[in-house]
Amino acid sequence: MNRFDLTLVLASQSPRRRELLAEAGYQFTIITPDQKVEQRLCSGCTPEELVAEWALSKALDVLPQSNADYILAADTVAEIDGQILGKPRDEADAERMLRMLSGRRHRVLTGVCLFDVRRHLWLQKVEVSVLCMRPLTEEQLADYLASDGWMEKAGAFGYQDGPDWLCLEQGLASNVVGLPVEQLPEWFAELAELNPDN
Repeated sequence: MNRFDLTLVLASQSPRRRELLAEAGYQFTIITPDQKVEQRLCSGCTPEELVAEWALSKALDVLPQSNADYILAADTVAEIDGQILGKPRDEADAERMLRMLSGRRHRVLTGVCLFDVRRHLWLQKVEVSVLCMRPLTEEQLADYLASDGWMEKAGAFGYQDGPDWLCLEQGLASNVVGLPVEQLPEWFAELAELNPDN
């Protein structure tokens, strides 16, 4: 059983989210949402609204396959100057993102959806962290691109990979990795208090 003595599904294909949730002591099963869910654009949405919407879409996508009590879904993007940086399409796209972020401060946003399957109620939250990326030399950029460390990572970097050119200035490191697990007990409690009639 998980920490709440209820069954939990993680709606994610991210190994990093699985590791964070397991390390925090949760027991869960995994159902991977359709990748197309992340490709839906929210016209006119702020970055906060976008990640919250994508997280809810992932939860709803796996709902028909789940008989668990709860579904947990999340989505993470980087944002700079109002521009959202998701997962790079290829190495050239990763290089574009890293050059944009080099030497600058940016935000990492994770939208989280906790879905109470039995009551068909859900809670959407957005956690924000602020990172500063030190100016990258051409050698550092080339080495990182060659390492494939940018693949499948929002903003084309993996904070958990430990590059010394990243500095967390505000917020949770777990949020940058993809799931702010420290916030989950509070959010589960808030979800439990939701009234379906409101």
